[in-house]
Amino acid sequence: MGTTTASGARPSYHVTPESEWMNDPQRPFFLGGEWHLYYLYNSDFNFSDPTAGGGTEWYHVTSEDMVNWTQHGVVIEKYQPTEGGVYLGDIETGSAVIDTDNTAGFGANAVVAILTQMADGIQQQSLFYSTDNGYTFTPFSGNPVMPNPDPTAKPAFRDPKVIWDGASAQWVMALAEGNKIGFYTSSNLKTWVYTSGFIPENSGVDLGVLECPDLYQLDVDDDATKRTWVLAAGANGYLYNRTTGTAYWIGAWDGASFTAVDVHPQWMDSGPDFYATVSWADSRLDEDERYVSRYAIGWMNNWDYANDLPYYGGFAGQDSLVREIKLETIDGAVTLVSVPISAYANIFGTSVSVSSKTITTDPTTASLPAMAGGAYVILTTVSKNGGDDGDEVRIRFKGDGTFATTVGYDFVHGQAFFVRDLDGVATESMPTAPEQSYDAVRTVPVSLASNTVTLSLYVDWNSVEVFVNDGVAALSGLIYPNPGAEIIEMVSGTGQLTLDSFTYAGVSV
Repeated sequence: MGTTTASGARPSYHVTPESEWMNDPQRPFFLGGEWHLYYLYNSDFNFSDPTAGGGTEWYHVTSEDMVNWTQHGVVIEKYQPTEGGVYLGDIETGSAVIDTDNTAGFGANAVVAILTQMADGIQQQSLFYSTDNGYTFTPFSGNPVMPNPDPTAKPAFRDPKVIWDGASAQWVMALAEGNKIGFYTSSNLKTWVYTSGFIPENSGVDLGVLECPDLYQLDVDDDATKRTWVLAAGANGYLYNRTTGTAYWIGAWDGASFTAVDVHPQWMDSGPDFYATVSWADSRLDEDERYVSRYAIGWMNNWDYANDLPYYGGFAGQDSLVREIKLETIDGAVTLVSVPISAYANIFGTSVSVSSKTITTDPTTASLPAMAGGAYVILTTVSKNGGDDGDEVRIRFKGDGTFATTVGYDFVHGQAFFVRDLDGVATESMPTAPEQSYDAVRTVPVSLASNTVTLSLYVDWNSVEVFVNDGVAALSGLIYPNPGAEIIEMVSGTGQLTLDSFTYAGVSV
């Protein structure tokens, strides 16, 4: 669980590096009775100057429940030479697949990782393979398997995401190429042929440099006859009142190209820190069951300020909770809905609850139970009943009387919000430009069938992930509260509201 430091504590139930820096998670797989997750790791990270010391590599962790993870160290090292003595650079984002039918020739059930390597600013795709369930990898002698065709025209040529397309009996790769997602196919994971590209800017919307694409299928509303494709990517959402985040499109894949129903994206999470997202199916399920839902995890950080955060404890970075995602029709639109996987319930201790209270601008009115510590979950339902005249409910947590992070719901404008402009350590120390991005208020529209909203808050020392109305919307972000900040309050902006229920449970030791 969490390890206390001078300024806070290591998150208790999120994946973090033992030391130094981590960023993009790599899509997990289940093999040998356990889940295998890799993440980008920089052992040369310089806390005094985060822009110095570079190069990432793949770090390996495993789990039986996707909640408790065991560290195994670096498995694909940066700056290693090929058999010919050529250095291909650092190890960046890609994806690993289990080659069940030995299409690549490394053996049945070999783990094949295809990832970006960059040297001298040139991004290319290389292949590494494992014959021991993903614990060690060998570089392919023919690397790079996908050389950059023109580094001047394709300075961004990265983040291959590989899937097996059963309908066309071939491997498919989605690759981030600047403002475009390129699609490639292969029969053997070594030789790739370009088939098409998806450019969301055709709509006149500039999403910046796209990263970390993801292509998969899900059933809409648990209906197999409505099975559809989803294309996701890390994108810049400044035209949507956000910075970077995970955009996605609903559409069709025909074995060669993706066609979106609407070129304007939706967003998996409306908070500031949910990026480089990967998703995966549970291979233990029957084939049809795999399309009902799948899992997802993201990097909890933002390049607008990643190099300016007040990291503590000798490590920098964390992944989000593992989420179960589904496609549901919300207000007439097919939407990704996400909630934390059920296994997280096992880490929380005895809960305490209150119900049928009044919320006013006075924090003592709600009579919340006594709480302590920095890792907990809060489940609460708030209503604006006939006699209520309140405008919004605000939950202030990790406070010290002066600083706090606030989340809540605005009944007047029909939106949930996430506010950390009074966060504490980060607010006090960050340079002006990153601070403006860090402090920006994040909102997401959430319509209510009745005047009742349910909020689930997963707080883990220096992060919070908020799920609204069973995951119809989510807001996730890092927080850096002042030492000892533990106050939790619930108030209205004006007037009064009704607290139907409030349940708190801390992480059990």
